Amino acid sequence: MDLQILGYYGGYPREDGGTSAYLITSGDYHLLMDIGSGALMALEKIMPPAQLDAVLLTHYHHDHTADLGVLQYYWQLTQDTKKHDVLPIYGHTKDPLNYAALTFEPFTKGFGYTADTTLDLGPLTLTFMETQHPVPAFAVRVTEKATGKTIVNTSDTRYFSDLARFATGADLLMADTNFLADQPAPRWHLTAPEAGTLANAANVNQLLLTHLPHANQALLLQQAQASAGDVPVVLAKIICA
Repeated sequence: MDLQILGYYGGYPREDGGTSAYLITSGDYHLLMDIGSGALMALEKIMPPAQLDAVLLTHYHHDHTADLGVLQYYWQLTQDTKKHDVLPIYGHTKDPLNYAALTFEPFTKGFGYTADTTLDLGPLTLTFMETQHPVPAFAVRVTEKATGKTIVNTSDTRYFSDLARFATGADLLMADTNFLADQPAPRWHLTAPEAGTLANAANVNQLLLTHLPHANQALLLQQAQASAGDVPVVLAKIICA
């Protein structure tokens, strides 16, 4: 199972990268997890988007969904050979209006999930936990069936104790790390020390800081590593061909 980063900023893109979007590949199966601003162009540098197997949205904030509509138009208009006539798009059902927009007949179809759902997507198994954010949002645990390799994405959330349970033993923890240590409350994203503490408590193999702010990233990394103990910490960067 491979992870390619298509976008990693929180809120809005910059000239060097877009907002949250991640491509998970296992064999010839391609899952796009979130599709923020700039995601479609970044994906086109790696593979034809028509070869996607599915899209998963962690929640419906624009920095995680900005390119969804243009992907749906792509599925309608492209002359590329499609792997699937209808692209499945998975999203939670706690926001009926945004969930309904996942279906763009006859080109894309929305499929719902809740905190109790287990999705069986080709070589991958996905489970979910609702996080603490101003809108309903879900952390995702992705497990490759053949190897047991696991990626956990916290999605957008403030710190709460059950995150460590959900992320326990992950090979890679993708942690929403939008704030430095001195961010005043209320906080709806993790601070860097909280991300490091989470990785340490969950005993993960590596921590990837995602949903990054646009400044002070070196300090962000330093603060997270100081709390992570022996868990290695890296900043998300654009990784594409």
